[in-house]
Amino acid sequence: QVQLGESGGVFLQSFFSLILSCAASGRTFSRYAMHWFRQAPGKEREFVAAIIWSGGSTYYADSVKGRFTISRDNAKNTLYLQMNSLKPEDTAVYYCAAALQWGSFTSGGMDYWGKGTLVTVSS
Repeated sequence: QVQLGESGGVFLQSFFSLILSCAASGRTFSRYAMHWFRQAPGKEREFVAAIIWSGGSTYYADSVKGRFTISRDNAKNTLYLQMNSLKPEDTAVYYCAAALQWGSFTSGGMDYWGKGTLVTVSS
């Protein structure tokens, strides 16, 4: 079992940068493909980015491609999301999620979830 806890959510202005972190418990972090999802007010949760177990492959939603970078440090059991050139439409609660299988970039394909951290971007 994996327990996930996000941190780094803040209120900031457009075009600023931010790094979110997701700390995982347990010794099996490296067995899981890791993901970031987000849910904006009044909208459904959507996929943001994913990284495979080794970190050798990543996948991004079109809306964040070129602005966000997902990475992981298996030695520290930590997942990161570097967010650059933030826009008001990036305002959302950001969740990290773990899945044993790679390739399911949907909420239903995740095995474990964090509780989320709020990022608010003002114009």
